[in-house]
Amino acid sequence: MMDLLEFPAPSHAPIVLRVAARLGRAVRGLPLSAIIGSLILAFWIACALFGDRLVPYDPYAEDFLATLTPPDAAHWFGTDHLGRDVLSRIIVGSRDILLVAPLATLGGVAAGTVIGLVLGYFDGLVDAIGARLLDTLMAFPFIVLVTMTLVALGPSNLTVILVIAIAYAPLVARTVRAAVREQKEREYVSAARLGGENAFAIMVLEILPNIRETILIELVTRLGYAFFSIATLSFLGLGIQPPSADWGLAVAEGYGFLTGGKWWVVVFNSGAIVSLVMATNLIAQGVGAFENIER
Repeated sequence: MMDLLEFPAPSHAPIVLRVAARLGRAVRGLPLSAIIGSLILAFWIACALFGDRLVPYDPYAEDFLATLTPPDAAHWFGTDHLGRDVLSRIIVGSRDILLVAPLATLGGVAAGTVIGLVLGYFDGLVDAIGARLLDTLMAFPFIVLVTMTLVALGPSNLTVILVIAIAYAPLVARTVRAAVREQKEREYVSAARLGGENAFAIMVLEILPNIRETILIELVTRLGYAFFSIATLSFLGLGIQPPSADWGLAVAEGYGFLTGGKWWVVVFNSGAIVSLVMATNLIAQGVGAFENIER
């Protein structure tokens, strides 16, 4: 009988090890700032996705016998003016801001990229009129423009997404326009024209891939601004609305109790906002440094 040892069983690496190896190759060479920022962002994404399973208390349960309790062993981050656990509300409150901000940012960057491609590629009247319109829109202070629009349309998650996307589009378009104008003078664009490619093909197939780093950095940077803008609008009562556990709303609710020494609601929710903004800034800096090294 043939010895079974001559035919060892095939070894299959566990799926976890394979995924870990791929992640290791993906992050190899990335700056430390990008890794730290990604870990912070991943933590909040996990809270948004699995917050209901992570919270120690019902974030919406009111306990009027334990209002404004300072941090202790039972409530690590204390309770708010309605006796709700602050830690539980911070964990669950990540859900709305991590839904609204990325959608608004993607909409603004996508619209700005299209506008910037067209204005950067075409000279003459198209660029002149488009550039003046961008300058006009950017002349309005961001918070004033957004606030006026939300007051007119009424606050809701959808209107916040649309308004921030519209406000970001001119800013992104200006950056993309400058990058396109620099790229269209390159030899590969001239070769594409000589090869008979039309303007649309040159913009999408030739120029767009060569400015992807600019668009990526703009995307991550605008995402950080979106987190802060949404929290600010919620603080003013124009952004995400109750009964959400949104961090900006929580800061607005706890702000009046600061004079009485009840600091924990404002401090911990503000810290969550700062951590998200800081994470996206670290990622943007890391991506920019990595792209410069690659060049």
